[in-house]
Amino acid sequence: MSDKTSNQMWGGRFAAGPDAIMEAINASIGFDKRLAAQDIAGSRAHAAMLAATGIISDSDAEAIREGLLTVLSEIERGEFAFSTALEDIHMNVEARLKEVVGEPAGRLHTGRSRNDQVATDFKLWVRDQFDAFEQGLLALIRALVGQAEAGADWVMPGFTHLQTAQPVTWGHHMMAYVEMFARDLSRVRDARARMNESPLGAAALAGTGFPIDRHMTAQALGFDRPAANSLDAVSDRDFALDFLGAASICAMHLSRFAEELVIWSSAQFRFVALSDRFSTGSSIMPQKKNPDAAELIRAKIGRIFGANVALMTVMKGLPLAYSKDMQEDKEQVFDAADNLMLALAAMDGMVRDMTANVANLEAAASAGFSTATDLADWLVRETGLPFRAAHHVTGALVAMAERKGCDLPDLSLEDMQSVSPAITSGIFDVLGVHNSVASRLSYGGTAPVRVREQVARWKEILG
Repeated sequence: MSDKTSNQMWGGRFAAGPDAIMEAINASIGFDKRLAAQDIAGSRAHAAMLAATGIISDSDAEAIREGLLTVLSEIERGEFAFSTALEDIHMNVEARLKEVVGEPAGRLHTGRSRNDQVATDFKLWVRDQFDAFEQGLLALIRALVGQAEAGADWVMPGFTHLQTAQPVTWGHHMMAYVEMFARDLSRVRDARARMNESPLGAAALAGTGFPIDRHMTAQALGFDRPAANSLDAVSDRDFALDFLGAASICAMHLSRFAEELVIWSSAQFRFVALSDRFSTGSSIMPQKKNPDAAELIRAKIGRIFGANVALMTVMKGLPLAYSKDMQEDKEQVFDAADNLMLALAAMDGMVRDMTANVANLEAAASAGFSTATDLADWLVRETGLPFRAAHHVTGALVAMAERKGCDLPDLSLEDMQSVSPAITSGIFDVLGVHNSVASRLSYGGTAPVRVREQVARWKEILG
């Protein structure tokens, strides 16, 4: 077979043949250049430690330090020429360092490997993302608490099966999402603390014979301690999976809220008005105001959860310690982090900007026999009926109201007494939606006084 025929078989993009394909599949610089700042920070810490332990001279360490700062400056200014032939960010930085400082650059890699180097870089990057994740959650929680405080008394329908169930308050609904995102915050903080062990100095997989000080580099990079097992240190990607797991659950929470905002802002509900900043118009229908930001947030769960599954699949069959498969760990995490931060910021903005239609909320809360449970509870408390019997009486009264085309509070006392003579005029004290929500005084209930207690608790937590 001729070279020309062989090259055609590889396809136009890889017309140079197998070597081009190997370079393309092997190189990671196209995406891991995002780790440049972390790579240089790790190298600076490593070089300082090598000098402190006498493994390299102080003059070499100083040359390396200055050279790395030069390389970082070039990257930050967009003047650095990344090379696919050099495979990854580590070799790109080291090659440029050699051009800048000469022979001392060759001593930088003493006592480490690309295996512990990439694990350290990636950990530092993910740690930064956990910190950004935490700040995004705190901002969103503050926005929700603000909405809850403003609407602690506003009544709205509470739903099960998307059917009117019982009246709740707007503040109670907002605080439900505070609790959701607070659990996300707890997961972030827990994972952030668990991951904070340094792989640097684990070398390829077995540690090194050089008298390095791993505690020194761990402290310099803000880790709590060095990772205790070199095999595990270079092969661990649990920290990335922890990030993707927490991101997936948070994206699911964001998607649930986004779905409610899509429903609530529709012409059929008109519970909320979203600001123009987070809505778009239609190219053909001038009356439309589309909740595009909410819809896009709702879609982010797909790619974030997909990233979680992808990395879990990459890792599931790998023996210790390092395998090249693990080069596929970064793109999914990069993409998930970018989209999560965007979704959190967009949701924060929507929550701060949205306006509740209080009149529509209250009208909807009053419809659909939403105080039926209050009626049944009153029968139990005031007449001594067993709950099942009270449930039956309430059902009969709901059926009567349906036949009359009215709601429960609109039935007369005589109508009610025709079903249960034990009913008195006191029943009307619980049938209004404001009376209903005010009566839900159990801890965690929807009563405005309880909502304000939770708002106060969270404002203290948030500081």
